[in-house]
Amino acid sequence: MRERQAFQDARRAREFEAFVAGAAGRLLHAATLLTAETPDDNPRARRLLTLALAHTYASWGRLRGEDPYDRARQYLATRFARGAWHQHGSFGRARPHAGSPLAVLTPQERLILVLRLYEGVAEEQAAALLGLPTERVHTVCDRATATLLHPPRARATAVAGRKVAPS
Repeated sequence: MRERQAFQDARRAREFEAFVAGAAGRLLHAATLLTAETPDDNPRARRLLTLALAHTYASWGRLRGEDPYDRARQYLATRFARGAWHQHGSFGRARPHAGSPLAVLTPQERLILVLRLYEGVAEEQAAALLGLPTERVHTVCDRATATLLHPPRARATAVAGRKVAPS
């Protein structure tokens, strides 16, 4: 009995290692996009990845034909959303790395944009995962895409000593 259990545990470990070898890079990239960190300095993204992989490993024996990548991605997204919610009381602005192109987006915009455009998740699936109406996911994705394509301009600073004529 112990030999059988040891064999099953070893097989489970090999299967999970193969999964991690194939999926960890893409999941880390998705987490880095979510946190708006740089690829070479992404401690929050690495923590998200570690938690997602640990959760996936813990449920590995219960997947029963379910896609482990999908399970890990779902956990990554919900953990990010929950962290953004608790940290800011809502999907407010986190303090992402200023050099990231996604830094101009709110956490919710980043999450929806990454799910929709990087991960290819359908609007309906993203809406169900996040508990939002499909129309809201569509609107947020469109707004985030527009913001990235046409970033907001920096505020103009007043020239010292120059008076502005009253209107």
